[in-house]
Amino acid sequence: MLRETLRRFVEKRMPREDVARWDKDNHFPRDVFGELGELGVMGLTVPEEYGGAGRDIVATMMVIEELSKRSLAVAIPYIMSACYAGMNLVECGSENQKKALLPLVAAGKLIFAYGWTEPDVGADLASVQTVIAREGDELIINGEKRFCSGANICDYIYVLGRSGPKDDRYRNLSLVMVPANAPGVEITPIDGLGLKGAPTTDVRLTDVRVPVGNLMGEESGWNNGWGMVSGAGLDVEKLEVAAMAVGIATAATDDAWAYAQERRQFGKPVSSYQSIRHKLADMRTQCHAARLMLDHAASLANDHIRCGTETSMAKLFTTEAARSIVLSAQDIFGAYGYVKGFDVERYVRDVLALPIIGGSSAVQRNNIVNWLGLAR
Repeated sequence: MLRETLRRFVEKRMPREDVARWDKDNHFPRDVFGELGELGVMGLTVPEEYGGAGRDIVATMMVIEELSKRSLAVAIPYIMSACYAGMNLVECGSENQKKALLPLVAAGKLIFAYGWTEPDVGADLASVQTVIAREGDELIINGEKRFCSGANICDYIYVLGRSGPKDDRYRNLSLVMVPANAPGVEITPIDGLGLKGAPTTDVRLTDVRVPVGNLMGEESGWNNGWGMVSGAGLDVEKLEVAAMAVGIATAATDDAWAYAQERRQFGKPVSSYQSIRHKLADMRTQCHAARLMLDHAASLANDHIRCGTETSMAKLFTTEAARSIVLSAQDIFGAYGYVKGFDVERYVRDVLALPIIGGSSAVQRNNIVNWLGLAR
């Protein structure tokens, strides 16, 4: 029922010609995004007492998948709202923060970006150099963030910074909600290959002042940021990227499937040639396996079962399978798969980012063998 509702919405409000324009212009269709709130899907990570539909991770991943099949310019902002804002506030926010912000998330009126990584800090988040100092009832933030996706379209940036002694690793971090338009915040877009509509950015924070109430979790969150960025939200972040991968892979497979039956060479459809048929069979099989891995890991996360290994496996497999699937689709389209204006060319640009973002494939492989206890 939900999947069919989403598909009707996508066909009506996200036609292919509009999606191509969003991609070309690097445009965030805020009006389309706003309608997701009316559809009710923004509240899938928000408890009913705060105006949401109740926590449903499986359904949330379904939404991401269906939106990603058509455009990441809508799918990524959905993640930034329902997951970055909604899930993290539910898991880590104070009661005051939940009451003030979660109803806005459920209504589709609040977008958060992650300000975690820095010019010299990637996966090793405990080494961030951004400094958070306290002065009376205010927090003062100074530092730089890199690859902060969607900072130029968001309302708040989660800024991870060092609030305690430099050497007190893992126990000296705090997470602060910084308004994107706060004085001292400078946002510079980074021109990436894909992921248009919610582009990644550099963020410079110079003597940015926010109330202490913007500290995630308020007083209890001081120097407790590590648990917030490495807890249940991290598992869901991996699933978000996996859902994007399944969506793009499915779209590429569907398009290649249709094109192979339409395109004729040497007097017959190219779908009649065994090499194409085998390629499409592999693509369908990989899509099916990827969705099963995603659904299984999402169901574990939904039931609050520790699933770091399963989410890392899902993220690793789905993103690498999606890359393989999309490149196979490009092969089937031939020269058209390399030409701007054709969807498959956009799929290629977008899918190449997925094994990198949300924890690289190398990080996921390390996680898997470490958590399964492989001896060094």
